[in-house]
Amino acid sequence: MHTFRITPPFYLKKTSMKFTALQIATHINGIIEGNENTSVNGFSKIEDGKEGDISFLANPKYEDHLYTTKASIIVVSNVLELKEPVAPTLIRVSEPYASFAKLMRYYQNLLSTNLVGIEEPSFIHPTATIGKNVYVAAFSYIGENAVVGDDSKIYPHSYLGSNVKVGSNTTIFAGVKIYHNCVIGNDVLIHAGTVIGGDGFGFAPQSDGRYKKIPQLGNVIVEDFVEIGANVCVDRATMGSTIIKKGTKLDNLVQIAHNVEVGENTVVAAQAGISGSTKIGNHVTIGGQAGIVGHILIAEGAKINGQSGVSKSIRDKNTIVTGSPAFDFSSAMRAQAIFRKLPDLEKKIKELENLIEILIKEKEELSS
Repeated sequence: MHTFRITPPFYLKKTSMKFTALQIATHINGIIEGNENTSVNGFSKIEDGKEGDISFLANPKYEDHLYTTKASIIVVSNVLELKEPVAPTLIRVSEPYASFAKLMRYYQNLLSTNLVGIEEPSFIHPTATIGKNVYVAAFSYIGENAVVGDDSKIYPHSYLGSNVKVGSNTTIFAGVKIYHNCVIGNDVLIHAGTVIGGDGFGFAPQSDGRYKKIPQLGNVIVEDFVEIGANVCVDRATMGSTIIKKGTKLDNLVQIAHNVEVGENTVVAAQAGISGSTKIGNHVTIGGQAGIVGHILIAEGAKINGQSGVSKSIRDKNTIVTGSPAFDFSSAMRAQAIFRKLPDLEKKIKELENLIEILIKEKEELSS
């Protein structure tokens, strides 16, 4: 019988969340126009900016807001030419959107590093290994022989089964369930409600019409720098491993079936489903609500439009497909263009039929 492990309460490291224009410009390699001592402590859209906020301008259609915003600092392009004076301090960079995203990531990391230690009540098996500067929230469960790497965060109501391995600087958000023997890499984000390692959908039909469950004995491997959205299901392999390779991003409500392999730096949008044993190449883009059948190959760089149904392998790199069943994008666009013209084509066919009837009658009259 196990009892709660008694550990010191968690604590918050105090970190200043106010930054000056000089500090920000140094971090994103920008050039300051205005007061380098202007300070900010929050982010906002440019049209909603208020004093103490930092925002950015990347899309020219929002430029008018630059001259009216109350934000204190705006990140703008090196090549932007001002049409009138501006009140905020400007930081000029080559890519405003990318630079602003970098600032947001930095800020988020500062917030997350505040959480260190183990809250009670939580259960950590005596054989589990917990690294340095780890946060384990209340009501979490970490099973037998599980490993959690340095600087990782385990949020409330998360479950790590026996022999689960979680790498360093990985965040497991609230309510995530990771079944036994699964492996999660470094710098991974798994959002709330996701299930990693549930049984694959394997059932053998019997002669009497029933279905008999096939044991799912494999695991799931999630490599480094992967982000998995909320309420995603990644099923364990029947044998071997279901693999999500490094750098891949899965949106909310994605289904990855048993023995699937998803290549590096692939993105899968919400509500897409990939059936068992399919192999997805590197740098593939899969649109929302797309469905991919099992036991096929998707080549590197392929793009699958939203709501497409892929029923056979895509073997040529960088192919774009759409529709259900999915086929070549250019052909699909031509087909759609013809489809839109069908009413006019029908009208022309009827006109031709009438003309043919008239010509036939004229010919008959001449012959008589």
